[in-house]
Amino acid sequence: MEESSFWDDQTSAKECIEEAKDLKSWLTPYEDADKRIKEADKLIEEAGSVEDEEFLQELESEIEHELSRVSKDVEALEVRKMLSSELDKNDCFLSINAGAGGVEACDWANMLLRMYQRWVSRRGWKYELVDLLDGEVAGIRNCTIRIIGPFAYGWAKAEKGIHRLVRISPFDSNARRHTSFAAVDVSPEIADDVVIDIRSEDLRVDTFRASGAGGQHVNKTDSAVRITHIPTGVIVTSQAQRSQIKNREYCMKLLRSKLYELELAKRKDTLTSIAGEKKEIGWGQQIRSYVFQPYTLVKDHRTSVERGNVEAVMDGDIDPFILAYLKEFGEV
Repeated sequence: MEESSFWDDQTSAKECIEEAKDLKSWLTPYEDADKRIKEADKLIEEAGSVEDEEFLQELESEIEHELSRVSKDVEALEVRKMLSSELDKNDCFLSINAGAGGVEACDWANMLLRMYQRWVSRRGWKYELVDLLDGEVAGIRNCTIRIIGPFAYGWAKAEKGIHRLVRISPFDSNARRHTSFAAVDVSPEIADDVVIDIRSEDLRVDTFRASGAGGQHVNKTDSAVRITHIPTGVIVTSQAQRSQIKNREYCMKLLRSKLYELELAKRKDTLTSIAGEKKEIGWGQQIRSYVFQPYTLVKDHRTSVERGNVEAVMDGDIDPFILAYLKEFGEV
């Protein structure tokens, strides 16, 4: 990068800069951890010759602090190593679809949307609403959000699957316990420089009026867009933007992501390697259960990780489940 001719080839220069950034993202935390370990070693040596009890306690506290920071740095590097597949560093699209359970399922899908919005905010990331269809009585029938953050797909892919809720339904006048289901799907966003062959004659584009809140412009014009890729049957929709052009752009981004997933699955000779096996959104298929009554428990059935604080989980504290999944299953 210090060569005078470095910027002669703009494309090559940008690729080199990105490679350097990636290397530094590994090297810098490693060097910081190494430095703290050496500092802790010096403090331990110093502690061996200290007779002052109060000063010794201060040294021990400082040593514990340094080693605690080292442990966090190493854990962060371990997570980075788990997120080393081709698409993990990309932004992603997360979709939620209400399943068996009627009104309860629509409310449950809405609760999951809030959970993921809180999770994104806790991580300091951003999200954009791409599509949302309200339920007839309450909640939502389905929605899609775009998650923007470092390694968003690598983290969010662990949430792909069916989520089960058990609670006393607020919509049941007899206060009976109900079980509801919602399916979560996650697709990586594909960079513009990745070539995906999408022929215009293979697309059916429909426009319609957006549903739900959004103001007079959204509800009185055909701004919502639905695109069907005829050869594969993949359907994507966007109605969150005021402009039909913007909604079409989001649809094409989402379509490119889904078609790229299918192409990768073909390379691996199995659809389940990327998209996951398509299952009925109902009994016996869940990856995680959220029990509100008669006790409180969230259990991931893939890793057996459990949390008793349901409120914290619904407020977006789902990293323990994701980390356990990454450690057990690695690259998917």
